[in-house]
Parts: sequence; C-alpha cells; structure tokens
Amino acid sequence: MSSTERVMKATPEQVWEVLSDGWLYPLWVVGASRIRDVDETWPEVGSQLYHSVGVWPALIDDSTQVEECRPLRMIKLRARAWPTGEARVVIRLEQVGAETRVVIEENAVNGPAVLMPKVLQDPLLAWRNVEALRRLAYLVERREQ
Repeated sequence: MSSTERVMKATPEQVWEVLSDGWLYPLWVVGASRIRDVDETWPEVGSQLYHSVGVWPALIDDSTQVEECRPLRMIKLRARAWPTGEARVVIRLEQVGAETRVVIEENAVNGPAVLMPKVLQDPLLAWRNVEALRRLAYLVERREQ
C-alpha cells in the first residue's frame, strides 16, 4: 500500500469542506478529467461520484463509491477506472495544532493493476498522490474562511 502525507495550513473542517464536495475532485485528483454527476448524499456510505479519467477523446467513464466515512477524520473510497481496475483509497485527517495532516493510502484491489509488482506500483501511486495533496492544499489553503 502506498502512503503519502502532507501537512496543510488549514483546520480539518476546512479540508473536509473540499473533500465532501464531490464536484471539486477533478481539481485535485490527478487523472480525473471531469465529474459527470455526484449523488446528493455524497459523502455518505454507498454514495457515488461519476467521473471520467484520461484525456479527450480517450476518456473512460466510471465511478467512485464511499465505503466508509467519518466526517472530519476519514473517508474510504473504492475508485474505479476500468479497464485498468479498481483501487481502495483512504484519506485520513489529523489535526496538528492549527494545521491538518492529510494522509492518502492507496492500493490496487481489482483488475490488471493488481498484477503490477508493489515495487513498481507504490512509487507511481506515491508520485500521483504527492501531486494530489499539493493540489488539495492549494484549494484548501486559498479558500475564504
């Protein structure tokens, strides 16, 4: 499992405000091109956001579902991008003084991606999630409070 973290100059409430808005995901999730729809109950367990990954005209339409949610603390997602497969993504928030440590843990759980050795998979996921956390920090730290 790849694990990446970043401390953001924001409260857990400010970070959660972005995480709980499914329409914002393509602004910070690397590879997400657009959101086609978001269930009204997002981010409740079982709710989904419907995304596209890739670059036009080679877009893949799929979805991400909430498996577990503890507001202001953690969200566990099952992200799909078939034909490449599915990943389990856990995002954890931990208050550190006036800041928040955000940790993303990700691993392939289904499809061809699980065949890739962890020694190759983890650095690619870490690279992607370093950039995702950078983008998330830009959004969170620059929003009006």
